[in-house]
Amino acid sequence: MIRQLLLVFSFGLICAFTAHADTRSLYTVMDIDVDESASSVIEAQRAGFAKARRIGVERMIERITLPSDRSQRAPIIVDDALAQRLVRAVDVQKETRGGGRYIATLSAVMNRQAVRAFLQGEQIDFVDIQAPAALLVPLARNRILGEWHAAWGEKNDGALVPYVTAQMAYERGLTWENVQGEVGSARARRGIVAELDGAEGAYTVRVSTLTASGETLLGTTRRVRTMDDAVQTVSRMMDNIWKEQSVVRSGVRTLSEASVLYTSLPEWNSLRAALARSPLVSDFQIKAIASDGAVVQFAYAGEIERLKSDLGQRGASLEVQPGMWTLRSAVSSAR
Repeated sequence: MIRQLLLVFSFGLICAFTAHADTRSLYTVMDIDVDESASSVIEAQRAGFAKARRIGVERMIERITLPSDRSQRAPIIVDDALAQRLVRAVDVQKETRGGGRYIATLSAVMNRQAVRAFLQGEQIDFVDIQAPAALLVPLARNRILGEWHAAWGEKNDGALVPYVTAQMAYERGLTWENVQGEVGSARARRGIVAELDGAEGAYTVRVSTLTASGETLLGTTRRVRTMDDAVQTVSRMMDNIWKEQSVVRSGVRTLSEASVLYTSLPEWNSLRAALARSPLVSDFQIKAIASDGAVVQFAYAGEIERLKSDLGQRGASLEVQPGMWTLRSAVSSAR
């Protein structure tokens, strides 16, 4: 038992480090292109960095807030003073300089505390906790599957809905059993299926999630011209769905207690992380722990069905009965 508790404690330290790494990734805006000219290269570079800070802040706000919330208020004007306050650093991805011209692709690293304080001061709801990692499974007709797969890149761990692109080729009609092995290898919690339809100039994508509980349709995108446009449209749709599911608009929280049942230490770690990382959960505490179960206490925001859905995406199944809540692995529950 002592060894188990030490392992649980070690896992807590690992989770804290991972959460910090995830937060930095989420709060870094990549691929900002600038092209500035001035009387000297130094001045051009300064102008390029200033532009990158402004664009970075604009994209960061768009990343963690909902379009519907932003549309209900006057547009936020991002000037140099605000950008200086919210951006911690500008990193160079690639650059070319000379003759008073500075051309570069830059990254803006945000100051998380400053961004959060700014949005709270502006009374704009935001979500800056990433969704559970997903295995992105591109599907399409055979002749364009390779091109569609390549459009997604290897991964996008800085997105609000982070993913790793599947390496194996899958066919339409796949189930959780088909992808479960690669989901585990990718250290993901679920699969996201992006099924491309149409032809160049008029692509649509049917998007769904796959978990041990089954398939859930998220929706079908509007028609777009290129595969790159389709990838961006799907990413925005997934991000907005996650924000709508996760944004907490009320300060009212319900205190609850649940029994957590597991068959191994890794399973316990997974269930504990599902609760601790949910944006709907706060004040998580372990009240008691044994080799096959634990009693935990936490507060949650919103409706219980919303909490069950969020935990389900993280591989956890929450059963709610009068006077007794039980959390177990969704994989174990599906057996």
